[in-house]
Amino acid sequence: MMNEKYAPLFKPFSFKNGVELKNRIVMAPMTNFSSNPDGTVTDEEIRYYERRSGGVGMVITACTNVTANGKGFPGEFAGDTDEMIPSLRRLAEAIKAKGSKAILQIFHGGREVPPELVPNGDVVSASDIPSAEGKPVPRLLTTSEVESIIRDFGEATRRAIEAGYDGVEIHGANGYLIQQFFSPHANRREDEWGGSLEKRMAFPLAVVDSVKKAVAEHADDSFIVGYRFSPEEPETPGITMADTLCLVDALSEKELDYLHVSLMDFWSEPRRGVDDTRPRIEIIQERTGDRVPVIGVGSIYTAEDALKAVQTGVPLIALGRELIIDPDWVQKIEQGKETEIVTKIDKAKQKELVVPDPLWNAIINSPGWFPGVE
Repeated sequence: MMNEKYAPLFKPFSFKNGVELKNRIVMAPMTNFSSNPDGTVTDEEIRYYERRSGGVGMVITACTNVTANGKGFPGEFAGDTDEMIPSLRRLAEAIKAKGSKAILQIFHGGREVPPELVPNGDVVSASDIPSAEGKPVPRLLTTSEVESIIRDFGEATRRAIEAGYDGVEIHGANGYLIQQFFSPHANRREDEWGGSLEKRMAFPLAVVDSVKKAVAEHADDSFIVGYRFSPEEPETPGITMADTLCLVDALSEKELDYLHVSLMDFWSEPRRGVDDTRPRIEIIQERTGDRVPVIGVGSIYTAEDALKAVQTGVPLIALGRELIIDPDWVQKIEQGKETEIVTKIDKAKQKELVVPDPLWNAIINSPGWFPGVE
């Protein structure tokens, strides 16, 4: 029997469009490096998602590139051509068969793509500024290329609709192209796509419009559109909390179904831009929670952590590393076995945890990323 105090985690949640999630727990989007070289989904990936789709209300997939030059990782599944629809459909069906909503995360890597993964090694961005020393110097996108990529987000959305997904998440976080346009570090343009804060918001908002247009043309109201963002950048110049609150206001006008905050720690506090020492997630929830539902994420390992997180008023909680460490996280709470949740990765249990080799190797060889890997 479930311990009654955790009941708030299992209250169904309804989006404005009427779609209902069976509970408040979402699987966060995480790169798994495990697709085929041609961008199709592998059997290992299907099994990995199936193993984790039973408990949560909604699964957000790993990021999917909308154009060939947007591929950010080896072993990433693609959404940039119609040939990919059958592959994408396999994954959507596998997730939905377990009773969870399936959301395809769409993105372009921009200046963060490894040159060897994109045609002619052509790394592009808002401006020709590398993200760090020793990183590739990107080529500045022309106006027509910018417009073309905006359309590509719409086309990838159409493919997600045809493949049977319940929605898409626009990946405007983690330093990829959408964030690069919003960032005063990456975007030094002086045309309509850069300069002032308003102009730096133009690309993210145009992508949202392109996605919404594809939904209006090819899906019905039940198709979910979310947007993920990182609230701040460490660089100077860089995105500040004040910039982000302006973006959140603009996104809130776009009738999105949710906003997903990308954080390593749910309770992290702002660096700069606001005189407010509360956690970023609380500031964002206060700013927009009554207009658009917010998904919070970051280092929520136990049932107690999750309960404390929803008590902030944030309606949905995403789990990333936690569901890799313990795929039965949600079910254990439901069965009153929350004390049995595993919070450190067991290096002897790859088979049992159903984690593909490339992802497993990345975890085991990255000290500090997962609890239990020294």
